[in-house]
Amino acid sequence: MKTFDIPVFYRSPIISKIKHSRKLSDPRKKDFSPTILDFGPVQFLITRHFGFCYGVENAIEISYKAIEENPDKRIFLLSEIIHNPEVNNDLIQRGVRFIMETSGKQLVSWNELNPDDIIIVPAFGTTIEIEKKLSELGIDPLKYNTTCPFVEKVWNRAKTLGESDYTVVVHGKYKHEETRATFSHSKENAQTIIIRDIGEAKILGDFILEKITLAEFINKFGDRVSEGFEPKRDLQKLGVINQTTMLATETQAIADYLKSVMIEKYGNENVRDHFADTRDTLCYATHENQKATYGLLEEDADLAIVVGGYNSSNTSHIVELCEEKLPTYFISSANKILAKNLISHFDYSKHKTLLTDNFLPQKNPVRIVLTSGASCPDALVDEVLQKILTFYPDAKSVEEVLREFE
Repeated sequence: MKTFDIPVFYRSPIISKIKHSRKLSDPRKKDFSPTILDFGPVQFLITRHFGFCYGVENAIEISYKAIEENPDKRIFLLSEIIHNPEVNNDLIQRGVRFIMETSGKQLVSWNELNPDDIIIVPAFGTTIEIEKKLSELGIDPLKYNTTCPFVEKVWNRAKTLGESDYTVVVHGKYKHEETRATFSHSKENAQTIIIRDIGEAKILGDFILEKITLAEFINKFGDRVSEGFEPKRDLQKLGVINQTTMLATETQAIADYLKSVMIEKYGNENVRDHFADTRDTLCYATHENQKATYGLLEEDADLAIVVGGYNSSNTSHIVELCEEKLPTYFISSANKILAKNLISHFDYSKHKTLLTDNFLPQKNPVRIVLTSGASCPDALVDEVLQKILTFYPDAKSVEEVLREFE
């Protein structure tokens, strides 16, 4: 796989050494057990897969290349390059401006742009409508296109489905940039509908099986379907694709459920004419990170710390998985650890910041699950580990613990 040229300050002396060691010992990525760093009074359980994925490193490399190649031009990002505040803030400090918020709210008017401006498309991709808008302004929308190749793979699969008269079901968060982009590309070739979760999939199934009315369907999905969508006509052949940062297991559960609906309606012998197998569109990095998290949670631990941007979808799903077993603290950086007994962390379900006392238990050793999302630099995970070590003056040194990985 390609090696990317990303700024050295995103790398880390601790995590990089662990990842390199695991790569050598497990090149086929078959072992999802964590790496255990034993410092004596505190132990860290480091997940097998986490941190920057292929798509994120690709986006960062292209972004910094755009800055380097255009020192005298205005540079804009359509929205956050990835969902990590440290990365986005560094780009802002280098003069890059955002045209939109992640929600789609306009920050810079299209009328302010001119043909000499440089536009960077974020890793989530963008809509066909925005590409056309930029072209009309005389700006090449794809010169610095950082769209993740695995997102583009999903778009290509949607096109193939449309060409075979399948309706595309997008599993994603309706307002997420990637879902908006995927919906835009998909509806060019296929009737398309967005669903959020298995609950909405079951509502969709109820309509297909004539258990709810057309009015009930429109009330639920009316603003999440492509133009000209006719439910009775367009829900006879389905293919499921996803926002790549969603839980892969949930996407598969949705696909399995909708397949069972088609079997019930049309018979098992006819299911291939009504349901397409799209398992090949699941993002490898999201899938590996989530499988590694399951492997991590098979170990005994006292708490979990997940590092990443609070608006990061893939990170939020890792938080959800950890919360099923452990007290879990979702933080954006080591600065959120205010003292040995005080942490400021984000409650994703309630979308608010909490302060928790005595988050580190009074025991020896304390076992801490430590991981991050695909958009989080390893350097931030290093900083969290180092910050916690300062609370344990009798702990072994980092150099001593890392010798076993040399």
